[in-house]
Amino acid sequence: MKIVFVSSEVAPFSKTGGLAEVAAALPKALERLGHKVYIITPKYKAIDEKKFDLVSTGRHIEAPISSKKAPAQILSGRLGKGITVYFIKKDEYYNRDYIYSTPEGDYLDNAERFVFFSKAALEAINVLDLNPDIIHCHDWQTGLVPLFLKTHYKDHPDFQKVKTILTIHNLGYHGLFWALDMHLLNLGPEYFAPQYLEFFGKISFLKAGIVFSDVITTVSKKYREEIQTAEYGYGFEGLLKEKAEKLFGITNGIDYDEWNPSKDKFIIENYTIDNLKGKKSCKKDLQKTFNLPQSPDIPVIGMISRLSSQKGWDIWEEAADDLMKMDVQFAILGTGDEKYHHIVKNLSDKYPDKISAMITFDDALAHKIEAGADMFLMPSRYEPCGLNQMISLRYCTIPIVRATGGLDDVIKDYDSKNRAGNGFKFREYSSKELISSIKKALKIYKNRVEWDNIIKNGLKDNYSWDKSAIEYDSLYRQLLLK
Repeated sequence: MKIVFVSSEVAPFSKTGGLAEVAAALPKALERLGHKVYIITPKYKAIDEKKFDLVSTGRHIEAPISSKKAPAQILSGRLGKGITVYFIKKDEYYNRDYIYSTPEGDYLDNAERFVFFSKAALEAINVLDLNPDIIHCHDWQTGLVPLFLKTHYKDHPDFQKVKTILTIHNLGYHGLFWALDMHLLNLGPEYFAPQYLEFFGKISFLKAGIVFSDVITTVSKKYREEIQTAEYGYGFEGLLKEKAEKLFGITNGIDYDEWNPSKDKFIIENYTIDNLKGKKSCKKDLQKTFNLPQSPDIPVIGMISRLSSQKGWDIWEEAADDLMKMDVQFAILGTGDEKYHHIVKNLSDKYPDKISAMITFDDALAHKIEAGADMFLMPSRYEPCGLNQMISLRYCTIPIVRATGGLDDVIKDYDSKNRAGNGFKFREYSSKELISSIKKALKIYKNRVEWDNIIKNGLKDNYSWDKSAIEYDSLYRQLLLK
C-alpha cells in the first residue's frame, strides 16, 4: 500500500508531545511490513534545513484561503533510511519561534495556518503524484483533510479511491475557532451545522475529521472506551458513540531501536536485564546531573511530563509535602503551564535534597531519567496512551500510574501474593491514592527479590511499534475492501 501521513509535527524535526513520536515511529514500522510511506508536515522555523539535509523539490503549490490563493514551496528530507518527508514551506505561517502558541497563548491565526496546511497537504499529494491508497491524519490540525477530500476534491480523479483515517491522540484539543473563520474553508454555510463542523457555536476542526474520515482510531483500547463517556468525551461522547462502528483503539508502541538501554548513546553506561550494574551507574549519574545527593540506597522517582493538570500535577502538588517526609528523590523534566513551573521550582527550592527539576525539554536528559530512575511516576487525570510507561518497563524502571487510558492498558498492579504485575496502579484521582501507591512501591523496593521480579514481569510483553503496525496494517486492508 501507499500511505501518506499528514501530521503537524514529526520527530526529530518538530515536537511538542507524543504525536511527533507516533508520526515518526509508526511509518518506520509500516515500511518494515513492506508498505511505501510518505510524510507531509509544515517546515517550522526550528527545523534547520542544513542539519536535516532538506532540499527543494522544485515544486510549488497554491491553496485557496478565503478569497486569496496562498503559495508555498515543497522541500524534502529523509526519516531513517527509506521514508521521504515533505515539508510545506510558507514562512508567513510557520517561520515562528513556537509551533502552536507562545507562553502567552495560542497564535491568533491558527485557524488560517491549519486550514492552509490541510489544503496544502492535498495539493502536495497531487503535484508530487503520490497516488496514495490511505491518507492517515492526526489530531485537529489535520482534521479538515477528510472534509476537503469529500468536498473540494470529490471529483478529482487521483483521489477517487483514497481512504482516510483520523487518529485522535488527545480529545481534549478540539481545534475550536469562532464561526467567522468559516470563510477560510471556502465551503458553503450549510457546513456550519451540528451534523458537520458546528460545536457549541464554534467551528471544530477535530469534529470535521470525526465526521468525514472513513475510520477513526485512538491511541489505546481503553481510551476508545473512555472517550465515549461524559467524563472523558469533552462534549463529543454522543458523536463518538454514533460513530462507534468506525472507531478503533490501537495502543501506541515505542521505538525499540531508540529506547534500548543496551545501546543507548545518551546514558553513562549501558546495561541489560542480565547485568544491571550499568543501571546503578546511570542512577549515580542522574543524581549528579540533577544535583541530588548521590546515594545508591535512596529511591529516585523520575517524571518527564507536560506540566499541566491533565498530567496529574495538581494532585502531585497536594501530595508533595507528605511525599517529602519519605526517603525518596524526584528528578523532573518538562515544560507547561506557568503555574506549575512556579510550583515545581518553589518546591525544589524548599526541598533541594528531595526534588530537582529542569523546566525544559531535552532528549538526552529524558534518556538519563529513564535509565537512572528506580521508578517512573505518571499520575495523569487522563492519558490517551502515554509512552513513558512502556519506555520505563524497557529500562527496568518501575512505573507508578493512575489507571486511565493507555496507562491502564499497559500496567498491571503488582500483587505480592501471586508475584504478578509489572508496576503500581491507583484508580481514584486523588493525592491520597497517589501517596498510597508510592508508599506501596517504596515498601516493595526494599525487597530486592520482589523488585527484580517486577522488573522481569515488565520485560515479558512486547510494546514495540512492530506489534501496533500489524494492527494498523489489518485496519488499512479492511478499509480498502469497503
